[in-house]
Amino acid sequence: TVADNGEVESQIAIKEKIVEIVAAEDRHRPLSDEEIARVLKVRNGLPIARRTVTKYRKALDIPSSRQRRAY
Repeated sequence: TVADNGEVESQIAIKEKIVEIVAAEDRHRPLSDEEIARVLKVRNGLPIARRTVTKYRKALDIPSSRQRRAY
C-alpha cells in the first residue's frame, strides 16, 4: 500500500499498526473497522479500505469491536 507521502507500507507494517490501535483503544467503546481505517488514514496517511482492515483484523485473530467491548 502506498501512503500519502509516497512511501510503500507492507502488509506486516499495516497489521502492526492495527494491533497498536486496538491495544490503545477504550475497552468500553472499541473502534469499528471503519474507525480503524480512518485512524490509519489520519495518523499514518494510509488510505486503507474498511474491508481490508477487516481482513487483516481477522488474520490477526482480533475479535470484532462488539466482541472486544468490556461492560
